[in-house]
Amino acid sequence: MWPMQPTKPAAYPEIFSSFQMGHLTLKNRIVVPPMLQLRPITLPQGIGWYRRLAAGGAAWVTVEVTSVWRFGKDLTVATLKPLVDAMHREGVGVGIQLFPVEFGADQDPNTLSPERIDETFEAYAYAAGICQGAGFDAVEPHGAHGYLINQFFMPDRNRRTDRYGGTLQNRCRFAQRIVQRIRKEVGGAYLIFYRHTPVGQAYGIDDSLEMAKGLVEAGVNVLDISPAKRDVEADLAKPFKRFGVPVIAVNGMEDLNAASRAVREERCDLVAIGRSLIADAQLPRKIQQGRESEILSCLKCDAGCFGHLRKRELVYCAAWQKDEVAAYVAQ
Repeated sequence: MWPMQPTKPAAYPEIFSSFQMGHLTLKNRIVVPPMLQLRPITLPQGIGWYRRLAAGGAAWVTVEVTSVWRFGKDLTVATLKPLVDAMHREGVGVGIQLFPVEFGADQDPNTLSPERIDETFEAYAYAAGICQGAGFDAVEPHGAHGYLINQFFMPDRNRRTDRYGGTLQNRCRFAQRIVQRIRKEVGGAYLIFYRHTPVGQAYGIDDSLEMAKGLVEAGVNVLDISPAKRDVEADLAKPFKRFGVPVIAVNGMEDLNAASRAVREERCDLVAIGRSLIADAQLPRKIQQGRESEILSCLKCDAGCFGHLRKRELVYCAAWQKDEVAAYVAQ
């Protein structure tokens, strides 16, 4: 078992309190969310990227969105284990986000044949089994942000007339069957996260809560709500607390005062910090050690992260020109 020692700093006690998630005790409430970085996750560049994120003091790291169709090819227990081991040695929990197509490929819920849908369920199960074997603590189907699984749920995108389209129950079925098949593969104790966008152009929070109810019944242990902010931090995450599983809030959580309020007021249990941890992975540790003045702040310029991602170039941070770590991970 990888070590996770709770810490109790004076600053932000809600954020730096330990948290029980399944059989794991997380040392604090900070999650590194899945963020594409375009370095191979099984080679030294990618492993170094994730080791840096894991070593900074967060409690959990989710590896970037990864196609289920890669498993059994370049992604195996043997090729993934060095990545997982490198992060576990830093005392974090480790998950991986799973995607139903190659990222960037065409996605349309209306063109998938019933046979391909069944193959997708099997691909998720197979991928999850490999992840479990490699030592990942969780897998997370990506059901958010208008991508394929989310499109099955969206009434304005899903025009199917079979059991995967039409009624709300049918539109939830694709996601819920993925979770059911993963749960059957990995057993009852293994953690399954699910990322969901709570409000869309053609659906509201009530539909999402119905979806989440079915997901939890199917075997989801953690609901990852993205984005979770409408008016105040985690206000869109709070309704999902009713299902009795941990809720991660994404968006605006780099402001630890706001994140602390969200946890204290029970709008969420865990807070995901993205770009700010790309800029300075040591942010949690520096806060715990009273070194907030030394934090390399995210400029929110999107130049090196989203800008490079759009160009399919290695993700980095524009602020790194001021920091020696740039040479380590931007190679």
